[in-house]
Amino acid sequence: MLQATIQKNDKKAKRLIAIVSVVIFGAVVILDRHIIQPKFTLFNVHYFALVNAVINSIVTLFLIAALWAVKSRKYVLHRNLMLAAMLLSVLFLLSYICHHLFAGDTSYGGEGFIRYVYYFILFTHIALAAIMLPFILYTAYRGLTGDWAKHKKIARYTWPLWLYISVTGPIIYWMIAPYYH
Repeated sequence: MLQATIQKNDKKAKRLIAIVSVVIFGAVVILDRHIIQPKFTLFNVHYFALVNAVINSIVTLFLIAALWAVKSRKYVLHRNLMLAAMLLSVLFLLSYICHHLFAGDTSYGGEGFIRYVYYFILFTHIALAAIMLPFILYTAYRGLTGDWAKHKKIARYTWPLWLYISVTGPIIYWMIAPYYH
């Protein structure tokens, strides 16, 4: 196992995780309600959505590689892959906010059964993305403090849900991209 990267302080960590989670959730909700008409016309604002899909795809690969690494007892690689996935998720968040600030929402134009599939995937993706941040941060905290038993226990739930979010993001993009104007 690895040495702890940060000093354990559960009270401070829980407070910081709660604050970060509430601030990010609040920022996404508030900024998602505002649309800024960009002054530049040479840039298609929907490129942000493509960037989001690419980032989510890379996060998916990192999460799968990190699982393999931990199962192979390559703990340093596991930690680095998970930290890279978290960093990419921060970049995703910035790109996501930019896309929604500049482009607003797009209505899905599919019809029939595929419409229900799209909205099921979208709803579960958004709901899980909204609630998973504190769990992801808490899981990372447990790993970085060397609290392996608690890290492993919570990661059994956090990892597959985060994987679902990262897989469904690009699926949503590919389903709605034809309807961007």
